[in-house]
Amino acid sequence: VQLQASGGGFVQPGGSLRLACAASGFSLDYYAIGWFRRAPGKEREGVSCISTSDGTDYYEDPVKGRFTIVRDNAKNTVYLQMNSLIPEDTAVYYCAAGPTIASFVSWGQGTQVTVSS
Repeated sequence: VQLQASGGGFVQPGGSLRLACAASGFSLDYYAIGWFRRAPGKEREGVSCISTSDGTDYYEDPVKGRFTIVRDNAKNTVYLQMNSLIPEDTAVYYCAAGPTIASFVSWGQGTQVTVSS
């Protein structure tokens, strides 16, 4: 059971990135998926998650209206589309899977996102 996060990089303010969380060894269809981030010197924080029951998506206030979480069950991947990026979005981003959005038990390695001019 492995999760692989990818898609990070360097982008200027106002730019976009799409992160991918791919699973191997299990189907993401049956799991809630969450995206988290840890900025330098800060605690890890939640960014967005999507439930397994009805596909409801949730966003933390700092990213509402800018980020979108999307499932692609055919590719066994969950994406985080990040638009209108700001320097405060700079962080290592992690994805996680669990039975519910309140219980994430499997974590992938992080992918670095740097927003800077």
